[in-house]
Amino acid sequence: MKFTLIATLVVLALAQGSLAQDATDLEKLTQYFEDMKAKMTEMIRNQDVATQAQALLEQGRTNLEPLTSQVQEQLRTITTKLEEQVKPLAENVQAQMQPMIDQFQQEMQNIFNKVMEQTKAIGN
Repeated sequence: MKFTLIATLVVLALAQGSLAQDATDLEKLTQYFEDMKAKMTEMIRNQDVATQAQALLEQGRTNLEPLTSQVQEQLRTITTKLEEQVKPLAENVQAQMQPMIDQFQQEMQNIFNKVMEQTKAIGN
């Protein structure tokens, strides 16, 4: 609106100051100011959109910070509870599996020892 008023005042001042000027020159000048007005309006709108977008991002970030803290705290609580439940289960499974693992390891050692004895026998 301000740009329109300024452009109008300039056009009127130029028109009154030089009555001998051609109508085509006046039309070119008017068109020039109209183009300038359109460009300025577009620049202001674009700047407003960018400013609004930045403001929305900041507002979103501000709104999400408490929620993020709550989610992190809930995840810590859930993780602690899950760990408390899984730890005894894992210890129980390990206690049940350990004799089998020890037996498997002993059998593998026995097989290895036999292979070594046979290799020595072949080598002699």
